[in-house]
Amino acid sequence: MAFDSEQLGILRGSALALAFALPALAAGYIWLPAEMFGLSSAMTMGDQIAFALKADLLLFVWLAWCVRAVSSGRFRSPVDRKGQAFGPPSEAIAIPAAILQNSLEQTVLAFGAHLVLATVLRGAELVIIPLLVVLYLVGRLTFSLNYSKGAARRSFGMALTGAPTVASYLLAAGLMIAGR
Repeated sequence: MAFDSEQLGILRGSALALAFALPALAAGYIWLPAEMFGLSSAMTMGDQIAFALKADLLLFVWLAWCVRAVSSGRFRSPVDRKGQAFGPPSEAIAIPAAILQNSLEQTVLAFGAHLVLATVLRGAELVIIPLLVVLYLVGRLTFSLNYSKGAARRSFGMALTGAPTVASYLLAAGLMIAGR
């Protein structure tokens, strides 16, 4: 199967995201001291879930920022004030609305992955969760900044947001199968 130039660009952006994410996660896991985050092997399941919830605050701050961008654009655009139920978004808010929709989907998936991980990781292993949050934020920011430049340009941000989430679910499933 031959790919067109846009598909090749998407594959390139996605590969770059993976090439960035894997070393970033590995380096952070190796070098960040668990004590910096208040992590210890004595944490209860409740402590671990609370840790993930606190780390994920930034996911929801991003989502709130996206909501604000659409709301603000809607306020300034007479055509959009009636609301989404009355027609597609105008050019004034189409991109912020698309970024909001995608960010909502990615936030729900990432949040779920982080909570599940919090139930199977132990002590210092929980350092992975704030690292995943950083990758999420860098991914969302690059996705948003490049949205209007096409699928190939925004693919790095999309993959940097989505691939760590998929990997988180796979890691959690593997640890559950292993008995955690």
